[in-house]
Amino acid sequence: MGLPTLPEFADTHGTRRGQEFLICSDGRVVSAVNAFLASPRMTSRSSGTRDKYGRALCIWLGYLDAVGQSWSDAVEADIDGFKFWRMTDAANPSRVAGSSVLDNLSAISAFYEWAQPRYGVLNPVARRHLTSRRADTRAEAFAASPHVVRRRDVKWLDPGGYACWRDIGLRGLDRQGREIERWRGRNGQRDCAFADGLYGTGLRLSEWASVLLVELPADDPRRGYVTCWLAAECAKGGRGRQFWMPRSVSADVLVYCEGERAAAVRRAQQAGRYDHVVEALVLSRVLGRRRVELTDRAGARTTVSLDALAPEVRCRIFTETTGGLAPAAVWLNEDGLPRMAHGWQHTFDTANQRVARAGLESVSATAHMLRHSFALRWFSVGRLLYEKRFAHLDAQELRDFRAQFGDTWYLVKTLLGHADVTTTMDVYLEPFRELDVSLLIEHAHGAGMAALMAEMFAGHPLVVTAPAEAGR
Repeated sequence: MGLPTLPEFADTHGTRRGQEFLICSDGRVVSAVNAFLASPRMTSRSSGTRDKYGRALCIWLGYLDAVGQSWSDAVEADIDGFKFWRMTDAANPSRVAGSSVLDNLSAISAFYEWAQPRYGVLNPVARRHLTSRRADTRAEAFAASPHVVRRRDVKWLDPGGYACWRDIGLRGLDRQGREIERWRGRNGQRDCAFADGLYGTGLRLSEWASVLLVELPADDPRRGYVTCWLAAECAKGGRGRQFWMPRSVSADVLVYCEGERAAAVRRAQQAGRYDHVVEALVLSRVLGRRRVELTDRAGARTTVSLDALAPEVRCRIFTETTGGLAPAAVWLNEDGLPRMAHGWQHTFDTANQRVARAGLESVSATAHMLRHSFALRWFSVGRLLYEKRFAHLDAQELRDFRAQFGDTWYLVKTLLGHADVTTTMDVYLEPFRELDVSLLIEHAHGAGMAALMAEMFAGHPLVVTAPAEAGR
């Protein structure tokens, strides 16, 4: 009929691939909201930020629909009602904590700040001035900010607890370590290698999920750990950094690549799935200094740094094999296509359900719990080594040394990739706050780390360990 195709229409209007938008269940859209999501202010943000803001605006618009209010006429009282509904209203079966409401307010305020000069609307998210101890500084906060913003409910797994969760939830074993009859898990190699990678490297889920085959280290039996590099575009805050991968993790990943992953690629090649990928890029050459040469379907070549490749771009990169194109991404779905980071949530949910069915409701895990547990384990190691190395110093000398050179907290900060050591101290390692270091050193003599941590944290309410009968 002479109308443009959808890709042509999108190109004409400057819409990028994967552009987020919101649509109501009855087909209506708020064009201002979708324009905000497509604005440079949002497209320059990370995919995680865009997703968080989009979901917050979706909840806000849904609330306004429910109370019969227009987004352009919303006032401060609507924000107060929204806060009450989100946190307190008994009619809401899915109430949330103060931190979630604070995130919602940040997204809503950002939208109205963008919309105010363009649509002549007022920002209903009012702000108030805070009294500062320093006379030369003034701080602002949202007037509707919850009075109590509870810290994240952080929990940890000790080595025994993690092994129990992985073996029962991902590997298909029972509580005695025997393989379950009629086990239907089809991705055991992949899921165990992925979880072991989170637990062994301390990477965030989105970071570990974005790794390419060319970024995997070569297997070296002489080394227990291999130094790797996390691409800047895949790291939180855009801060690329080193991380350290245990050989056991790299070996498991290579086994997965040669087993389940290779089978998934062959099935996809036979089905012709890779021939229809939109905007596919072929990795034609690997150059020095972490640069690669990419070729599009038109034959145009581009040289780009691996640090500049965002996760969504990495899912479109392929390599040439004898059987045809194959994804450059490490982690694939059963259909052979790259596995998006959010898809791993289903893996953890399914594993937790299996563990619960085995009668271990207290043993569960999330991807971030494995990162917390990595921090706890390395703090244990670091504190033991630190105290042993400087045992000859008296208390005052030790304090002076820490003030000048730092201590175990800085080791864990580096391993986790935090920009500020206070984040490490405030959030991740609460179990150590009341732990006597001398007791820790006393228990270390002649004890393995797994047994040591199991004994230390046996009664801690936030550290998950394996039940006695589940150990092997």
